[in-house]
Amino acid sequence: MEFTRVARSGQVPEGIVRRFFAGEYEFAVARLNGKAYATSNYCTHLDCMLSSGKLVDDGIGCSCHGSAFDLETGEPICPPATVAIKTYPVEERDGEIFVGVEPGEMPVGPRRRRKGA
Repeated sequence: MEFTRVARSGQVPEGIVRRFFAGEYEFAVARLNGKAYATSNYCTHLDCMLSSGKLVDDGIGCSCHGSAFDLETGEPICPPATVAIKTYPVEERDGEIFVGVEPGEMPVGPRRRRKGA
């Protein structure tokens, strides 16, 4: 597992979801009950960006059609999505958020990053 810095801790306040990149990877990073979480950034229902959604109960909600996913497991907790999203391990140290990815693991979701970004 390789951990890569994606953000400063202060960039993800309690109850907020934000979009971050690390190389070819795109993450939705959220903080709930003081803990930082990282998931793939796209809903498995219709590929809407989860970073545009909000935290709901113990999950991350999609702003397009109301699907919600467990932040720990990625399992859907509210339809219409029926397929889990990818979750990633997070380490927070020295005021930085690091997300773990297995070497050789392919990025999840469509590629929507702007050219030159």
